[in-house]
Amino acid sequence: MTRLAVLGSPIAHSKSPLLHAAAYRALGLDWQYDAVDVTEGALHGFVAGRDASWRGLSLTMPLKRDVLPLLDWADDTATLTRAANTVLFDRSTGALQLRGYNTDVYGVTEAFREAGVGGLDSVEILGGGATAASALVAAGELGASRAIVSVRTPAKAADLVALGELLGVEVAVRQFGAPDRPFAVPDAVVSTIPGHGAHGLAFAEPIRAASVLFDVAYDPWPSELAASWLAAGGTVISGLEMLLHQAVAQIRIFVNGAPDATLPGEDDVLAAMRAAVAG
Repeated sequence: MTRLAVLGSPIAHSKSPLLHAAAYRALGLDWQYDAVDVTEGALHGFVAGRDASWRGLSLTMPLKRDVLPLLDWADDTATLTRAANTVLFDRSTGALQLRGYNTDVYGVTEAFREAGVGGLDSVEILGGGATAASALVAAGELGASRAIVSVRTPAKAADLVALGELLGVEVAVRQFGAPDRPFAVPDAVVSTIPGHGAHGLAFAEPIRAASVLFDVAYDPWPSELAASWLAAGGTVISGLEMLLHQAVAQIRIFVNGAPDATLPGEDDVLAAMRAAVAG
């Protein structure tokens, strides 16, 4: 039995097991994918304790950065964002090698494109963690040249400012609740805050009506922020879309060894995954 799991804390709400199980059924693979509650302090021991039946891991909060020192190799996106959400246990050369990938950036860009957003100029990103870094890279890939990063502690966003410089994206940092914004109506607002998180942010109706909200949260849904956007008649992209597309890239890695190696019958696999989390 080939085994995989998603790790994080908390993890009970995760829909990743539904997505992956549906994909492996569609691919005709008898693979087992579980959700395991693992904290930062327990990550090293968990990874070190996996036997030869394990193929890989998905990582969510708060482990995407803690896993980096454990890796033997990381892809360019994981290195750029300093965050890996996927680990492949590669035994192709005989010795185990832990290979890390970031598929979150792909998940964000594909979700935007599927919603009809093919390009961005300005964005506001809520939160300053690993997912915010992936959102900033995704925004850059979609053409953004300006970004506001709204955080509780502005000093902790220095790495995102530096990342913006590498991407050619001008990043301004503001504290949650501050009334000033360098530009009034961004093309998109990307929230990386948990759905139950309190952020103290209020967006004027013109922003909610005109800007696309990409809310990485999907549990509970709609989040308070998404509900306010919908009340203003605005466009909302659920984090479930990001989860779906980043999972496709993960499954490509687990099955084919690379995030850009298309799965057999991938359209049917994607349809099965979407049906597994519908409603």
